[in-house]
Amino acid sequence: MDARSHWEHVHAMKDPKHVSWFRPHLERSLELIERAARDRQASILDVGAGQSTLVDDLLRLGYEDITVLEISQAALDALKERVGRPGEAVQWICGDVTETLLPEASFDLWHDRAVFHFLTEPEQRSAYVERVKSALKPGGSLIVSTFGPSGPERCSGLATMRYEAASLASEFGDRFRLVESSLDLHETPSGAVQQFLSCWYRFS
Repeated sequence: MDARSHWEHVHAMKDPKHVSWFRPHLERSLELIERAARDRQASILDVGAGQSTLVDDLLRLGYEDITVLEISQAALDALKERVGRPGEAVQWICGDVTETLLPEASFDLWHDRAVFHFLTEPEQRSAYVERVKSALKPGGSLIVSTFGPSGPERCSGLATMRYEAASLASEFGDRFRLVESSLDLHETPSGAVQQFLSCWYRFS
């Protein structure tokens, strides 16, 4: 089963509040986004949104230029239906981040919570990084969260990568300057605890 088919199955079959990555609100992401993009007209790309509430919260906070990229059409359709009329201002894209062509130098902020750690092949990660470099404006921010060094080796039936701040930085290269990083614990709906690494970089 390829990545698109896998995630279509996951989002079609599972209650979004019961998947392991569910949080009512992505507090850490929101904190970093508000600090990295203080201007509410900043152009924000959310990669692998699933059915998270991040887009709802960004709209509530007054952000006006939001793009959502999600591999699963089922997840994207459910998310658009939930957000409702405010979502008319959002650009919705169904696609694989390693393959989707994005407009060059068009985003002030790239956000990814829990996509990058599913890219277990070097060529997948290389394609992802090239997309980031192409799509971000110089001086823009990359906010990415992955499983930390003590995070799970598998999630949603797939193998994952685990990172420390230094090993994650090495994936992106010297055009990305680390602003800050943190290790946070996420409790899944089943009560398990997962370690996440969250990093904020400036792109030059």
